[in-house]
Amino acid sequence: MIPMNYIHYSIDNHIGVITLSRPEKRNALSFELVGELKEAFALLGDDPTVKVIILKAEGEAFCAGADLAYLQKLQEFSYEQNLADSSHLKELFLLMYTLKKVIIAQVQGHALAGGCGLAAVCDFVFAAPEAKFGYTEVRIGFIPAVVMVFLLRKVGESHAKRLLLSGELITADEAKHLSLIHHVVPREKLEAETHEFAANLIRTNSTHAMMMTKQMIAHVQSLALSEALTFAAERNAEARASDDCKRGVDAFLRKEKITW
Repeated sequence: MIPMNYIHYSIDNHIGVITLSRPEKRNALSFELVGELKEAFALLGDDPTVKVIILKAEGEAFCAGADLAYLQKLQEFSYEQNLADSSHLKELFLLMYTLKKVIIAQVQGHALAGGCGLAAVCDFVFAAPEAKFGYTEVRIGFIPAVVMVFLLRKVGESHAKRLLLSGELITADEAKHLSLIHHVVPREKLEAETHEFAANLIRTNSTHAMMMTKQMIAHVQSLALSEALTFAAERNAEARASDDCKRGVDAFLRKEKITW
């Protein structure tokens, strides 16, 4: 375990848990916190004992977005320095989106601006009913630039325009209706149900198959139709030759229940 100042992480029963631990700042995204998240996701992504990752937070807020004091300081930076800082956040989101492990967000409180993007880039999102979601950047003269790329993929242009251009906050139920999140769970049951969902993925699904599927989803959307189908056929052939596929098909034909 590598010591962290703004997050901490652990592994239990093949589930990696990353916890935002800056509650006094509503888990705002500072340069250092983003760096620690990149390091933790990379470590858990490469750990063969980890099959699913949960991202959660301490305190009342999940993540309030960018640290505004740091954002004010960035106004004194040159374009090149600001580009480097923006690229730092871009690298985190890209890492999470393309990571070979499934990531589940456990959102106990408000997820705003970059914090909303942080939750949305996860593969599954469980949220408490009182949590609110929104991209509030336009209200302070800023733009939701990096998060926009992933939001468009997740909810489509119409819903993305509404959220990004209005800056409004929406409830967890409405976020589920827009497919921004997946499950709304009473706060007292949130952790248990998120962990049970993660454990069920591990029990019932091949980790290798989930990995290949997630990475295909990230890649195939940027390809032309013919290229996408060629890529899909290649991955299909690769999957058929995998040990997991051979084991799964054999168990199905024998009418045996398989536990991964």
